[in-house]
Amino acid sequence: MTAQYQVHGDIAVITLNNPPVNGLGLSTRQGIADGMAQANADAAVKAIVITGAGKAFSGGADITEFGSPKALQEPNLISVIKVLENSEKPVVAAIHTVAMGGGLELALGCHYRIAAPGTSIALPEVKLGLVPGAGGTQRLPRVLGVEPALNMIVSGEPIKSEMLAMLPGQKLFDKLSASAESLAEEALAFARSVADVRPLPLVRDLKCKHPQGDAYFQFARNMVKGMSKNFPAPGKCVDVVEAATKKKFDEGMQVEREAFINLMFTAESKSLRHLFLAERAASKIADVPSDTAQRAINSVAVIGAGTMGGGIAMNFLNAGIPVKMLEMKQEALDRGIATIRKNYEAQVAKKKLKQDKYEQRMSLLTTTLSYDDLAGTDMVIEAVFEEIGVKEAVFKELDRVMKPGAILASNTSTLDVNKIASFTKRPEDVVGLHFFSPANVMKLLEVVRGEKTAKDVMATVMSIAKKIKKTAVVSGVCDGFIGNRMIEQYGRQGGFLLDEGCTPEQVDKAMEKFGMAMGPFRMGDLAGNDIGWAIRKRRYTEKPDMKYSKTADLLCEKGRFGQKTGAGWYDYVPGKRDAIPNAEVVAMIEEHRKALGITPRKISDEEIVQRLVFSLVNEAAHILEEGIAAKASDIDIVYIFGYGFPAHRGGPMNYADEVGLFNVVQAMSRFAKNPLDDAKFWQPAPLLARLAAEGKTFN
Repeated sequence: MTAQYQVHGDIAVITLNNPPVNGLGLSTRQGIADGMAQANADAAVKAIVITGAGKAFSGGADITEFGSPKALQEPNLISVIKVLENSEKPVVAAIHTVAMGGGLELALGCHYRIAAPGTSIALPEVKLGLVPGAGGTQRLPRVLGVEPALNMIVSGEPIKSEMLAMLPGQKLFDKLSASAESLAEEALAFARSVADVRPLPLVRDLKCKHPQGDAYFQFARNMVKGMSKNFPAPGKCVDVVEAATKKKFDEGMQVEREAFINLMFTAESKSLRHLFLAERAASKIADVPSDTAQRAINSVAVIGAGTMGGGIAMNFLNAGIPVKMLEMKQEALDRGIATIRKNYEAQVAKKKLKQDKYEQRMSLLTTTLSYDDLAGTDMVIEAVFEEIGVKEAVFKELDRVMKPGAILASNTSTLDVNKIASFTKRPEDVVGLHFFSPANVMKLLEVVRGEKTAKDVMATVMSIAKKIKKTAVVSGVCDGFIGNRMIEQYGRQGGFLLDEGCTPEQVDKAMEKFGMAMGPFRMGDLAGNDIGWAIRKRRYTEKPDMKYSKTADLLCEKGRFGQKTGAGWYDYVPGKRDAIPNAEVVAMIEEHRKALGITPRKISDEEIVQRLVFSLVNEAAHILEEGIAAKASDIDIVYIFGYGFPAHRGGPMNYADEVGLFNVVQAMSRFAKNPLDDAKFWQPAPLLARLAAEGKTFN
């Protein structure tokens, strides 16, 4: 049983004990119901306290039950809350650390609530494409007021208990304890103080109105609509909270339940729930047990003070980890430090960072021009030029100076991590840490595991990734790893579409309408078209039989490298990122078509989306088959957090599953017949072909 029952004198205490966050799975719900029955049957018990063991009151639903019949099996959460409300004896929720989702709804069903300071309070269901489903939308407005409650429900963001306790007229907390440590004792004393109070107060009986009524909810609806165009849940949150103000409690509960069930079956909610589970699964490595001993990382060195090195350093400074930055010349160091300062000062100006925090972070940063000064650091990350000879020189120096047991990491985005490790006498200490640009903003971190990378190194860097607030995905060693290997095929298809009749603007608009943060040509301009050009030149030698459009090469020959030169596929005005179509680029594409003897054709947005997205899917299937990625959901995480794939689609593999792999393969066979495309590439990867034939999915 994951809920324990104890009696302390005349107070019964039910303690949720379902680590790590006391999820309200079937066993826990049954334990609460059984404890309530036992307490109400015991004449010596005068009141009941419900609390959580460990580091949470309750984080809500048990994620292992998501989408399974167990989630609805009786007693479901609504039934458990009715048991609390109908108790003959007062029930006090002793809330600490985390009370979110169903955990907060459980507390709202109690007669009283005492909270420890610093407790994170939230109804985050909207982040899973849902509305709260056990009365949260009906009870929270009654205890907080309509506007604060709706803001919490629509955003899903946690707010600290002491902040909520300051709201005028709030009835969420009857008391804040002096500290987390004194909560249990104070809860027992509070329960005794209300043991004889009758009638027992119920949140459902409180009034719920908004003085502006219809006008306020219309305003809220307009605001939410503008911010959540691809997601139906935020708009439904407004509807169900409005029902709390206009209907009787039980009728409002019915509106909430219908909205919850309808949203549960939407593609958007399925995708968000998939990502929720995928993100947690990505942190687990099959052959590296969770109790693997980790290396202590109390200081970090970063080699290179350019854009990438500076961004990487900021991640560690933000987490309170001292950083020593190395460059070859003082001017380069000075430029790098100035950029870091500028980034922090922009945050201070926007009031996202306090001045003292900024100064504290900068105090953790030191610089050097000598490798010898790095000797005492626990981990080093190089962010130097992406050329194997440069990496060799760096890693030979690191092998010379770094202490035994230090982790040697490369920020390479495409190069062979095994080869880099071979430049040292300690390949077991070498790992790839591929940060995405800008490194201080982008959430994704590709952790590249070499053939000889030690298990404790993997355990350590996965833990450090969490500490610096990155979502880490493990990749094996191959050219481009997971993300860049796939994006190369995506870019190739973009080129073929130009040859066949599209403009860069048409392709980008189709992909942005699909939900991508930006289309392939705007993305190329942002990253720098010269980077892709360098990779293609390498490919022309390495893979002479691979087919490419030459349009991008012609663009680069004109020096149009993208935003950094003010001209790429589009034109750019200094200080702005708006992509302005350029007539000369369109003319260049048309002339190239003529030179190849191609008659342009009209290409639908549907074909653009399918060719680009399915090119990602087919390459990803090869990556899975080769064991470069451990699971399809890892690839989805890479594309959501690293490449701007739309979250409401759940990632390329989840999207392919939704479309149906049979349909994906059918589309690919059509593309293979296109004489201007690459028929060889469109042969389905064996894994994709097998899953489609068996009617199975990637995830």
